[in-house]
Amino acid sequence: MSAINSQRSGGALSGLRILDLSRILAGPTCTQLLGDMGADVIKIERPGEGDDTRTWGPPYVVDVQGNPTRESAYYLSANRNKRSVALDIAKPQDAEKVRELLLSCDVVVENFKVGGLKKYGLDYESLSKLKPDLVYCSITGFGQTGPNAHRPGYDLLAQAFGGIMSITGEPEGEPMKVGVGVADVICGLYATVAILAAIRHRDQTGEGQHIDLALVDSQVSWLVNAGTNYLASGKLPRRLGNQHPNIVPYQVFETADGHVVVAVGNDSQYRAFCKAISRNDLASDPRYSTNGSRIEHREELVADIAMTLRQIDKSTLVAAMEAAGVPGGPINNLEEVFSSDQVAAREMKISIPHPAAGSGQVNLIGNPIKFSRTPVSYRRHPPRCGEHTQEVLQEFGLQPGELAKIED
Repeated sequence: MSAINSQRSGGALSGLRILDLSRILAGPTCTQLLGDMGADVIKIERPGEGDDTRTWGPPYVVDVQGNPTRESAYYLSANRNKRSVALDIAKPQDAEKVRELLLSCDVVVENFKVGGLKKYGLDYESLSKLKPDLVYCSITGFGQTGPNAHRPGYDLLAQAFGGIMSITGEPEGEPMKVGVGVADVICGLYATVAILAAIRHRDQTGEGQHIDLALVDSQVSWLVNAGTNYLASGKLPRRLGNQHPNIVPYQVFETADGHVVVAVGNDSQYRAFCKAISRNDLASDPRYSTNGSRIEHREELVADIAMTLRQIDKSTLVAAMEAAGVPGGPINNLEEVFSSDQVAAREMKISIPHPAAGSGQVNLIGNPIKFSRTPVSYRRHPPRCGEHTQEVLQEFGLQPGELAKIED
């Protein structure tokens, strides 16, 4: 079970402190994950404005009077388990406070443009001189090197440049992006893995290092089989909608009262599927006996299966496939997802107390990692901008007079 609202994490990363200079989604996804696993994450935000995504609404958290606050649902998605400190790094005295905080931190995560932090003395070269064992992770659109290094990084640009849009969508439709900012999210996951590896190296050698991560690089990496199919054949893949380039039938089909996914992964599953839908003739047809031959005759087979499934109720088909051991199932909307017994059993919907919410709490998506010894914990709500400025700076030794100057 995941602990909720316990201030001491006891998590796998308890004792690790992260200085978070990132905003929007890739960096915050990384630092939230580190926070869930027990790290103390200090989020530096511009006073009065904060993370760009605070205004990316509606929807927003609603207060007790039913009015929207400045806490957007988008911001909530990637910022729990953090403490927000409002400092303006463009002011030399605030940049100095960030450097003071750094001395007690293990990791810096930032997603400014290449070279953007150098003028504030907050780049890796400057900070590693103050703390040689610092792990410093930079997330940009195109990386620190290359002809496009100067270009800004946005998820949509990464999906376009990195090729995923060219293979997503219906065959005759326009190139299509994924429905969420998946290039940002995957890059944040790569950043988490890289940081943990660098911490392992630091603990063994005492050496820090600079991690250079690009949205486009990470997006290219998850072209996976589509990318290697092209590299092996030299042939550009075409958009297949919900079909799979290497497996048939593996796609969405219409039933008499809705849609289902059929995910046949091998020849024995194919034969079981044909039996389940009372089409043994498709199993014995030599054109469809192997996956390779089914790919060759994809259009004829899919058309025949589609005709049959349109005569079967969705629940009947799903039950028959399950009984036959054929992978597949319904296509849920988000209401069905978050009300499902499976999501409840796996704690993938959680509620955290939040002072701005009229109901007293906000609903969030849970962490998918299930540790047997050091479970993730949800200790802090996504903070309001600057909510922990006094707490953190006092903890780091600033005097009351200095705090008053910063507040002014």
